This record gives sequence, structure tokens and C-alpha cells, in this order.
Amino acid sequence: MPRYIFITGGVVSSLGKGLASAALGALLQARGYEVRLRKLDPYLNVDPGTMSPFQHGEVYVTDDGAEADLDLGHYERFTGVSAAQSDNVTTGRIYSNIIQKERRGDYLGATVQVIPHVTNEIKDFVLSDAGDDVDFVLCEVGGTVGDIEGLPFFEALRQLRQELPLGETVHIHVTLLPFIKAAGEMKTKPTQHSVKELRSIGIQPDILLCRADREIDAGDRRKIARFCNVRESSVIQGLDARSIYDVPLAYHDEGLDREVLSHFRIDEPPKADLSRWTAISEKLHNPDGDVTIAVIGKYTVLPDAYKSLTEALVHGGIDNRVKVKIRWIEAESFEGGDQAALLQGAHGILVPGGFGERGTEGKIQAVKYARENDVPFFGICLGMQMAVVEWARNMADITSASSSEFDNGGENIVGLMTEWTKGNERMERTKDTDLGGTMRLGSYPATLSKGSLVAKEYGSTSIEERHRHRYEVNVDYKAKLEDSGLVFSGMSPDGVLPEIVEIPTHPWFIGVQYHPELKSRPFEPHPLFAGFIRAAKKQSRLV
Repeated sequence: MPRYIFITGGVVSSLGKGLASAALGALLQARGYEVRLRKLDPYLNVDPGTMSPFQHGEVYVTDDGAEADLDLGHYERFTGVSAAQSDNVTTGRIYSNIIQKERRGDYLGATVQVIPHVTNEIKDFVLSDAGDDVDFVLCEVGGTVGDIEGLPFFEALRQLRQELPLGETVHIHVTLLPFIKAAGEMKTKPTQHSVKELRSIGIQPDILLCRADREIDAGDRRKIARFCNVRESSVIQGLDARSIYDVPLAYHDEGLDREVLSHFRIDEPPKADLSRWTAISEKLHNPDGDVTIAVIGKYTVLPDAYKSLTEALVHGGIDNRVKVKIRWIEAESFEGGDQAALLQGAHGILVPGGFGERGTEGKIQAVKYARENDVPFFGICLGMQMAVVEWARNMADITSASSSEFDNGGENIVGLMTEWTKGNERMERTKDTDLGGTMRLGSYPATLSKGSLVAKEYGSTSIEERHRHRYEVNVDYKAKLEDSGLVFSGMSPDGVLPEIVEIPTHPWFIGVQYHPELKSRPFEPHPLFAGFIRAAKKQSRLV
């Protein structure tokens, strides 16, 4: 049976609970343990699939098709352990399950209440099968202690601490230690009050991870330990790092993993092998130069909307030993503007995914600039569709080419999958009436053309990638587009769904229907991001 580590936060949100969970998971792995990470989200949405990127940030997608919180991306990137639908649950999902059970009569006429029914459902999620040989399950609770919507989750954790065998759980509480410039000192009261709130619920934290922008002196550590009822060695400072990939090394130096294992009475744990992380850090901070990538997006005001994309570009930089500078360009500003001025000095152009018509003409203009000026181009999901539309309009004489998503009266060479995949059992989910769960989600295979650029980058002609979209390029236009020079170098195994396009005469021009950024890791960069940054590095004349 695995041991359980619960991670909660206090004072304010955005303290880095997800990153701390991922880093701790990586440290336990470095000592030879098997880990699994899970996220409990208190919001009422069933999943984040229909939430605005401006509010929630990126929607992460797992291999089995779950739309999940972006923290699962951190978990995967730091541990390499593929997340699943069973690793993320929301209040909405919990209540949906309970209501379905109540309607079926599963509760045998009992009055359904928060305790025990809601808390039992949460505990069932936490304790659900983590897989064979897993030593530690790390469970992060979203939000902060004291939030009304989070109370059932904290109560469930309190109960689990009592029900699981003694010494089989550890509770880590992430807090803030602000430095008040006017007073010239660090303040411990926010942390004290956060722990007091947690203890009023019935949970005594074992370890405090205190986020601060400077060193915590010995006096403050003693004060925090005394007033929060923890050991002084359990007050761990979490200082700002130069890169998120320095965090595992920093937390190891602070003794986080050692303290966690000590609370589990593992006094002589295996030695940590951190060579993977030192190598990553060394490449990050000692690059041969830098390259600039222009990202023409729709949600650029909130970088978290493209979190996995940003990290995948960093991974490509690590693979090529260059620093990647991202120039965020709002797609609408590209429409009718001076594209050359906006893209001056960019060594690569990336057009990411998105939904709706806003900004799409700007994306098309960015594609055209990259194609005509031989700038390395990478189009993802909607970016791939706009690349096909741009080619159709300007190279294949389909001047009104468009997508049915925009309903603008053009010739729709892109449309809902069900418009030409009726009867395909794999696409039945797209016929749901609700917006939630109506997309092609999760991992699907694709077959690559021998000799193509993508086959060269992957080193294979068979791949599996994660999808999240409702619209696809209509295969009926494939022949006409290929006759004009565009190559469909990746297709679904049945030949119905276009997955990849490329321009063989261009230095590096690839568009993909799926989201390769979701499978990129710092220690295993995705081959397309590694190839894209390699092409950008060549463009910058660093090679």
C-alpha cells in the first residue's frame, strides 16, 4: 500500500503548490521510489474543458482523454509519469457522481449529506488504485485553506489522516513569508494564521514550505516552528529560483525530501541521484546563444494559457543548448499591421491552438509571412488549420477557403469532424449536445509518410499524440492541396483525418493537428520542438 503526502496552501494562491508537488515527486524518484501525483480542485466545473483560458489558463489533456488542471502538466514534466483521468477531480465531478448515485438509488433512501457522502467520494478518489509498485501518492488540494468550496476536501484529508495507518501520511502546508520593506523585516504572522486556520479544521501540518524572496534567518525559523507546532527542521524555505527546473535541486538542498522521509520513519533512504537535474540546469544557464520565437496567439495576456507550449519551447532550447526568448504577439494586432516590423529578428514563428474566429486572420498573415520569407514555422491545432487555409487561398486557388467554425460564408476546407466522419465509431463523442466532452480528446495514433520531415524528426513512421479539438481539415481537399505542393505527411491510420502538413521546399514548415507540447519533458524534449528550435538556431546563424 502506498504512503500518502498531502499538499495544501495558505495565505494566498499562486504560491507554487503544483510546482512543489512536482519537484518533490521528482526528488522521491531520484531516490528510487515510484510516485503518482493527483490534484483535487474545489471549483464546481466538472472539468476545465469549457473554462476561459483568460481565467483558468491552459487545459491539460491526458492520454486517456481527460481535460485536466494545468498542474498535471507540471507533474508529468517533472516525473515523466503519464497522468490519467483518475488523477484530477473537481467538486463538480464529485457532486455529479453523487447525484447520479442518488438518482439510481445507490444510497438506499438515505439523506445525502456532505459528511459522509461527499467526503467519502473524495476519499475514494484519493485512495483509488495508483498502479503497481507505487510507493508514494502525492495529493495537492487547489485553492487556499479557509476557502468555503475547499472545506469538504480538507475534511476528507482530516478523516484520511485518522483512518490510514499511523505514520503512513505526511501533510505539507505551503505558506507565504512576506518581507515588508517599510518595516525592514520578514513577517511570520500570515504563516501563523494560515496554520491556525488549518488546525481549526483538525489538521496539524507536519512540514511547512515557506515561500519567500530572501533567506529565512534562524530566529524566524524557530518562531515559526514554536507557534505552528512543527519541528524546526520541518520549516523549509522555498526561495525564488532562476528556472522552475532548478526547483528540485533547490528543495533538495533545503532538505525537503529528507524531511518528508524522516516523517515516514525512513531514516536511511537511498541516496538521491540528481544528475538528470544538474545536467538540465547546466544547459539552461550556460547556453551557446539565444533564439527568438514569435508566438502569434489569442490569449497572450495570460502566459499560463500556453504553459505547456512555453515549457516545450524551453525543452527544445535545452536540447539545442540555446536560450529561447519568446515574443508574444496578440493575433489581432497582426491583422492589417506591419508584419515585418512585428517579426523583425524572430528566428521562428509559432501559431498555437485556440477556439473561435477572433484573431484568425492575423494567424493566417503570420503563416504567410513565414512561408514567403523562409522563416521556420510551427503550427499547432488551429495553427495547422490556418496554415492549410493560407496555402489554399494563396497557392491552391481556393480564394475563399475558411473553416465552418467561423461561419463566414467561405469554402470550408476545415469543419466539424462529424461532417465527413459519420459512422466512424471513434468520433461518436463529437455528437454530444453539450459543449463539455464534445471534442476529440486524448491519445490517437498517426501514420507518417516515409522520407518526410516529420518522419525524420520522430525517427519513426508511427506515432501517438494527444488531441483536443472539434475541427479537422477536410480530407476531400487533400488531393487538390497536394497537387499545388502542400504535403499531408501524417494521417490517421484509416486515412480519414489529416494529422500533419509540411512544405518540402521550405527550410522547416510543419503544422500538426494535435498538441505535441503536452508530451514534452525537460529530460526528453519533444522531437518536433527540438527540431523547430534547431531550425531557429540555424536561422540565427549560431550554427
